[in-house]
Amino acid sequence: MSTIKLQFESGLPHQEAAIQAVVDLFDGQQRSHGEFTVTLPSADLALSHTGLGIGNRLTLLRDEVQANVGRIQLRHGLPATELPAGNELRDADFTIEMETGTGKTYVYLATIFKLYKDYGFTKFVIVVPSVAIKEGVFKTVQITREHFRERFAGVPFDCFLYDSSKLGQVRNFATSSTIQIMVATVGAINKSTNTIYGKGANEDTSGIPPIELIRDTRPVVIVDEPQSVDGGLDGKGKEALARMNPLCTLRYSATHVHHHNMVYRLDAVDAYEQELVKQIEVASATLEADHNRAYVRVVKVDARKLTATLELDVAAAGGKVSRREVQVQSGDDLEQTTGRPMYANVRVGEISNRKAGARVELRYPGGEVFLPVGETWGDVDPLQLHRMMIRRTIEEHLEKELVLRPRGIKVLSLFFIDHVAMYRTYAADGTLGKGPYATIFEEEYRRASKQDAYRTLFGTPDLTQEASAVHDGYFAMDRNRRWSEPDLNAEGQPKNQVGRDDAERAYNLILKDKERLLSLSEPLKFIFSHSALREGWDNPNVFQICALRDIRTERQRRQTLGRGLRLCVDASGARVHDRRVNTLTVVAMESYEDFAANLQREIEADTGVRFGVVLPSDFCALPVQETEGTVVPLGHAQSA
Repeated sequence: MSTIKLQFESGLPHQEAAIQAVVDLFDGQQRSHGEFTVTLPSADLALSHTGLGIGNRLTLLRDEVQANVGRIQLRHGLPATELPAGNELRDADFTIEMETGTGKTYVYLATIFKLYKDYGFTKFVIVVPSVAIKEGVFKTVQITREHFRERFAGVPFDCFLYDSSKLGQVRNFATSSTIQIMVATVGAINKSTNTIYGKGANEDTSGIPPIELIRDTRPVVIVDEPQSVDGGLDGKGKEALARMNPLCTLRYSATHVHHHNMVYRLDAVDAYEQELVKQIEVASATLEADHNRAYVRVVKVDARKLTATLELDVAAAGGKVSRREVQVQSGDDLEQTTGRPMYANVRVGEISNRKAGARVELRYPGGEVFLPVGETWGDVDPLQLHRMMIRRTIEEHLEKELVLRPRGIKVLSLFFIDHVAMYRTYAADGTLGKGPYATIFEEEYRRASKQDAYRTLFGTPDLTQEASAVHDGYFAMDRNRRWSEPDLNAEGQPKNQVGRDDAERAYNLILKDKERLLSLSEPLKFIFSHSALREGWDNPNVFQICALRDIRTERQRRQTLGRGLRLCVDASGARVHDRRVNTLTVVAMESYEDFAANLQREIEADTGVRFGVVLPSDFCALPVQETEGTVVPLGHAQSA
């Protein structure tokens, strides 16, 4: 089975601007190493001797860094950092905002090498929120190793995943004079009982807590997705980062919560206008004007006030019906609430927020139903709706394959599903079986293969694929190699260590397959996932995303879309810069108007970008000519 080798481009303007923005923070710094004393184990473990470790050393004064920050912000048209009393920079935390799919991981890895080249910094710690991102970063380091060796003249470096059972790696991190990159999840460093703080420290570190070795190197800390790492304004994640005594902290994300000391910004609008990501089109799977049956969807529950917001079909002026959100309480008669007879004798029962989650009891003639947030009652049969969505995704996929396969471009489609059992099942004897989604997919794929429009895709031996060969599922995997569904927290991460271990087994498999999936000779084209592909994994050739789960009830629209935003690559692994090719089709349970409006609101909430609004700093980088002929930026005051 052939594997595509991805090619990486140097010199992309947006990436070089992001790299240089960080490098210029230390303009004026002399290239130097900081040395410190470290205790190393000798051959006789009863004895030890003292040696030298190598760390980062900052020679600039705080006001010099502050002046550099001001120049960078002016150059990029960013809001100036608000200085507290005393007009001194509060901290050495710097924000770099890059839209998903524009090469954030590549940028901060290239920045590491540039900081070494210009200033001699050698110690770097990358902190990530989850196993998925940790594995994704390490995979990127592996596949870019040769590229960076060519770009930076073979500068040697070591990269390792922090492992509490391999503390010798931390010792090497502290003592080596070459570039050292440690990748760790925030979960491994944010508790005082963790090994990194001394519990279980062994002869590999001569009994020295690993955190002390790291702290003495004064590492440059790179935070990938800080909004998840920090854990809130006073979260343990921020405390853990500070305990590493960083020279500076560089925060990279598309969705920052805090934007202080921002030195570079490439938001969703910029990325689209510069054609750095795929454009998005929406193929809705909704029933228009179907108001002939009672319909209820639970939007949210306020357990404290014992109220709920329901989506109902409500009578409007002129005999029309509109689907809208209505607040209700226990005992409400929905016929009176909506003014429509098909809701006769349908009442709201108990509204509760139990351990299993918030839910609303609905009482109707002959029975009752308990609906959690996001669930519907009285709507079209969900499986029929999902069949329509699977059918539409297959058709969109094959339409693109007709055009792109002759150009050597592999087409992939990604399904996000609600429950693993809907795709894979296990019999009592452990035999693996097909769930409803797998069965529906194969039925619809065979149906499509018989259509004249797609005959050329199925008419030759190398293209004739069995329906069972073109799809597969990636889910968390338990110790018995069975697909599992870990209990997730509000951020979509496994709640306990068992779930994290299960997820890690799946991530390893996914990441190993990432490049193989791009080969035209690999039959797998359609991928089903529950939560394993939410973050840390993306593939440039995902052209369709089908949401077989309701993405209106969670703030995961951008996260879901991010799996398919990257520009595609061809059979040689080269990026294809062609807007006519780079379109991501989203098959969703919403109309285009609703999906676009909700996505726009989420972008505004996540990034602070306000569509159609000019900000006070937007003109500060505008070049103006002074009376003596010199050209200078307009500046923040004049821009405002």
